[in-house]
This record gives sequence, C-alpha cells and structure tokens, in this order.
Amino acid sequence: MQARVRLERTLLVIGVIALGFNLRGAITSLPPIFPELQTRLGLSGATVSLLAATPVICFGVFSGFAAALARRLGEERVLLAAIIALTAGLLLRASAPSVALFPGTILAGAAIAVMNVLLSSLIKRRWPERAGMLIGLYITALSLGAIAGSVVSVPLWQGSGGSLLLTLGWLAAPAALAALLWLPQLTSQSPPSHRTDRADSGPPPRSAVGRLAVHRHPLAWQVMLFMGLKSLVYYATLSWLPTILRDRGESAAGAGDLLAVMGVGNLAVSLVVPVIAQRMRAQHVLVVPTVAAIAGGLAGLVYAPLGSAVAWALILGAGQNAALALAIFFTAARSPDAATAASLSAFSQAAGYLLASAGPLGVGLLHSATGSWTASIVVLFALTAVMLVFGLLAARPRTLPAVPLPALGGLRPAGPDLPGPPDAPARGQS
Repeated sequence: MQARVRLERTLLVIGVIALGFNLRGAITSLPPIFPELQTRLGLSGATVSLLAATPVICFGVFSGFAAALARRLGEERVLLAAIIALTAGLLLRASAPSVALFPGTILAGAAIAVMNVLLSSLIKRRWPERAGMLIGLYITALSLGAIAGSVVSVPLWQGSGGSLLLTLGWLAAPAALAALLWLPQLTSQSPPSHRTDRADSGPPPRSAVGRLAVHRHPLAWQVMLFMGLKSLVYYATLSWLPTILRDRGESAAGAGDLLAVMGVGNLAVSLVVPVIAQRMRAQHVLVVPTVAAIAGGLAGLVYAPLGSAVAWALILGAGQNAALALAIFFTAARSPDAATAASLSAFSQAAGYLLASAGPLGVGLLHSATGSWTASIVVLFALTAVMLVFGLLAARPRTLPAVPLPALGGLRPAGPDLPGPPDAPARGQS
C-alpha cells in the first residue's frame, strides 16, 4: 500500500509539473515578435492589442465552466482534455496564421483557463498536506515554460528565416508530451481521507453534492480582486514590455531576453512563497513586499537606464510570481474543502481575468491614442496600489463557510472540522 501511494504521488508531481510548464508559453511567445507579426500578417495596432488581450479574455470567459465540468466528468479527465485542446490550438494557429491566429489562440486560451482553475483544487483534494509544495512546483514549472516561450521566439524567428509554422507551433511538442504524462492520473484514486464518512466507499451521487455561492461572500471578492488586479498588471506588462523596451532603444532579441529574465525572477520565489504562506496564520508580511517589488521593478524598467534593466526585470519577475503564488494559495487556503476551492478558484479566475483583460487591451489602445506610454504606466501604478489593498484583505486568516450539510444530503465532508459562520476566522485562528 505504501509503495502504491508513493508511486501515485510521484506520478501526480510529474503530471502537475508537466501541465504547469504549458500554462504560459503559448502567451509569452507572442509579445517578443509582435512587430514582426504585425508586418508579416498586416495587423493594425488595435488588432495586435486585441491579440494581446485574447488569452486573458479567454481566461475570464472559460474559467467559469471548469468547476462544473470537473463535477460532471472528474478533474483528471477534464485536465487531460484541456492539455489536448491546448496542443490542438497551438498547431492550429501555427499551420494557418493568416486565418487561424485568433481561433487557435482562443482554443489555447480556453484550455489554459480550465487548467488554471482545476490544478489548485486538484492539489487540495489529492495531497492537501503538501499543497504549498505542489503549488510551488506547479508555479516553478509555469515560470520555466514562460521563460522558454519568451526567450526562444526571436532566435527561432530569425534562425528559421521568419517561419511562422516553427515560431508559433514548437510549443505544441511539450503540450503533447504533457498529455502523455498526465494519462496515469485517469486511474488514480483520491486518498481515503478525502472521501465522505459514508459506510460504503463509493462516491456520493452527483445530485447530493452541493455548491457554495462564493460570490455572496466579501472574502471571495477580495481574493478575486487581488487575483484580477495582479493579472491585469502582469499581462499588461507581459504583452507590452518588449515593445516599450524596443521603443527605448533595446534590440528585439534583447527585449525578449529581458522578458525571459523576468521569468528567472519568477523562479526565485516560486517554490518559497507558497510554502512560507502555508505556515503563516496571515500573509500580510508577504503581500506588502510583493506589491512593492512589482511597482519598483516596473518603474525601473520604464525609467531607469537600460544598463540596469536586468536587475529591475528580476525584481519585477519576483514580485509578479510571488503575487501569483499568493493568489493561487488564497483560493485554496480560504476554502474549507476541495469543492469550495474549485468554486472560489473558478470565480476568482473568471471574474478576475475578465477584469485583467482590460490591461493589455487598454495599455495598447492608450498608447495608440496618445503616442506615448506615460498614461498607461500611470494607470498601472494606480492599479498596483489598489491591488495592495485587496491583497491585505485577502491575507487575513479567514475562510469561506463549508457547503451546508443539507445540500450534501446529510453527508459530512471528510477532513478538518467545518468552520464557523461565513467569512469567520479559520478554526484556531483569529
């Protein structure tokens, strides 16, 4: 039995890392070659702005379906379908970019949206005792994929003579590999401690599983707004930082490299922040330096001499990934059970990413209207200050209420005791 548990957990870690690697490369691979895509495909500035915003819009639109799909089909099956869809979307936009650039990006964005939501709830259900470690590994893999996407694009474009098929399609290979590595999860069972307390070990009927209306609770809105504002600033920066740096005199390859350096900054904190956060009653001491790093790193990249850009990119990357780690951690830590975690994650990402989609789109349109990056940068600084407020609220040691017992058909969820009243401090916390 112990050997089987160890094997299942090893395969789970491998699967989570494999999926995590594919969650950002499809997005980070585009901004370094936006000018080249604009020239080759005859795209207007507004169209490029919409292309930058498309993945984030997809996150907002499709995240809300993830939890319902998981309840109906199971998280493992839905995640497999999502990584297959991501592979298809990448191949589609690479094979016919003149007509399928947007459809392929939409399909890829929808697949990533589903994986964004379900990975954190699956981690909470399958191995809650090591949730911080698994989230850290997942975010580390995500950061490595983001680095690969941004650093490879320009050299591959230049080395292939401007081949759109190679430049846009190479990421389908790691996506297909991830699908193969995820296959063992289809036969894995949840640990016995996460089943209900019924006499028989079978799953409860679907009609008996209740759902919490998380949008009725202020805590859920605080988590969502932190997630949304963090994502708005991140995707606006990710989409337009290479162009901003090129406008400041940086080369195309240098701008792509700095985006990759930002990813290296991501790696510096991806394993540490979730583990530290899990050991804290409240996470205020992590939120403040995280937001300060985002604001300071962005200011340095935009206004400081280009000779210091590497240091500022590392600082910005560390702040952005710490914010991502905290946002994902909050969806699990502020939930009393895996079902509520999936609902909170879906709400936070659906509403949060719809809010975030205004970032890349708005920054691009503001630049087109004013001919300058100044107004866009000022707006991003203001939103970073608002992010700090909601981060401090979400960092309080509180949890959403558990699904009411009647909605569970009289079944008591396994795990810790149910918490008290809505948005109350977690049991044993204040």
